[in-house]
Amino acid sequence: MRVHTPAHLESVSAMIPDSGYARLDPDTIVSPNSLAAAYRAAGAVVAAVDLVATGEMDSAFCAVRPPGHHAESDRAMGFCLFNNIAVGAAHALEAHGIGKVAILDFDVHQGNGTEEIFAGDERVMFCSTFQHPFFPFTPVPPNNANRVNVTLDATAKSEEFRAAVTEHWIPALERFQPEMIFVSAGFDAHVDDDMSHVSLTDADYRWVAAQIVDIASRSASGRIVSALEGGYELNSLARCVETHVRVLMGIETPMAGR
Repeated sequence: MRVHTPAHLESVSAMIPDSGYARLDPDTIVSPNSLAAAYRAAGAVVAAVDLVATGEMDSAFCAVRPPGHHAESDRAMGFCLFNNIAVGAAHALEAHGIGKVAILDFDVHQGNGTEEIFAGDERVMFCSTFQHPFFPFTPVPPNNANRVNVTLDATAKSEEFRAAVTEHWIPALERFQPEMIFVSAGFDAHVDDDMSHVSLTDADYRWVAAQIVDIASRSASGRIVSALEGGYELNSLARCVETHVRVLMGIETPMAGR
């Protein structure tokens, strides 16, 4: 409830069916075990924050579903029931006394929920890239000292994505100096994933993970908590998640795939 209203938690719980399926919206379908899965997904990020903030782990990746970055403070949408990365970031701020956090979102869809939850919170820097116009078709707010949205055309490839990170994210993060970094790690901009039209490759995901590790090493004592968001073509998803985790762990990554 640091990031969601009591009414939202109650409404999601009330919509869970005893059997079969129910729709929270045209895209978000739940079954009898969906609520338990959503609590475990958010709880995994909280547990990861505890491990990283206390120094027991340098970084963590949460291989969870349902994803979270579309869930607003009072609304489930886009496959997301609770905003996992927002829950974790708020836990770092409130339970561990972290002064400033950055949330980096490279999912192909706009992280509208994360934006809505932390709008106006000067302790949180939100940086994102996403295809536009595209789902969830919410307005793209103007950038400010704590928000860096870089929209990508449907034709975007490696060059546009890497330029967005190097020319926009990194300078903003260097000014902000986050003490802990959170990653909404969505892999649905991959060229093999037909959920979108942006055409990134395995090498792009390896590259952006390396940039994040470098940023974290310079201001956040290497502290990173990453959580899975989108990614729906299972072969590319598996490869890119493996690459992401290897880079976080400092293990050399084999360059298989596209």
